[in-house]
Amino acid sequence: MPEGLPHPVVDNHCHLDIARGTDDQAWLPTQEAIASAAEVGVTRIVQIGCELEGARWAVEAAVRYDALVAGVSLHPNEAPRLAARGELDAALEEIERLARAHDKVRAVGETGLDNYRTGPEGKAAQVASFRWHVDLAKRLDKTLVIHDREAHDEVLAVIDEEGPPERWVMHCFSGDADFARACLDRGAYLSFAGTVTFKNAAALREALLVVPPDRLLVETDAPYLTPTPYRGRPNASYLVPLTMRAMAQVRGDDLEELCASVNSATDAAYGGAW
Repeated sequence: MPEGLPHPVVDNHCHLDIARGTDDQAWLPTQEAIASAAEVGVTRIVQIGCELEGARWAVEAAVRYDALVAGVSLHPNEAPRLAARGELDAALEEIERLARAHDKVRAVGETGLDNYRTGPEGKAAQVASFRWHVDLAKRLDKTLVIHDREAHDEVLAVIDEEGPPERWVMHCFSGDADFARACLDRGAYLSFAGTVTFKNAAALREALLVVPPDRLLVETDAPYLTPTPYRGRPNASYLVPLTMRAMAQVRGDDLEELCASVNSATDAAYGGAW
């Protein structure tokens, strides 16, 4: 267990549903994950559901646990699969129903574009789904959470064409300093994951330096993107302190002050504290 943080922070992007069981003890891993995170100062979590089953579970989990709020969406790689089966429109209708289901659903996402896992044949469905999610976030006054993998310019093109909602987050920010500035100029919050601790992430650390404290968030994307030195094992919210300490060191910030600003920025990004 990493050393705890001197001030609470929020893991603003997590996939607790991937660790859940399938029997009567299905909630036990979630309870343990929330408790272990709280022990090190990660007192709240944004649970992201990015396919229909996961989105339904995210809403249920957010209602059940005070520490959680939910985001619901179809992931950029899920939308083309559903479109190929003629099921995309019905799935989007269900996402909207879930987004309206409870006030603890704070976010629409993760949505966006992914040029790594989806090829040209799925691009039209992916872009259409992204545009629909942007519109939903604006109509419902929810925070938009964006997945961007090898699609920086295309993501910004859609944002410029559609117009961003009041609050939007670049989840697991993966660009350089110039891209960071372009997102910030459009009002984005930038969220950094364990990737900022990787040896080959010099450009990402340069991007971290240009982000104002009131626009800076931290996340795990658990169970993915485990920070150094725990790479190779599943990520979890209790490992956020490793990323926070790396961020403070890169920026030359006092750790407690940075934690406090990240915590405050997360409240602002997700429409207030919970």
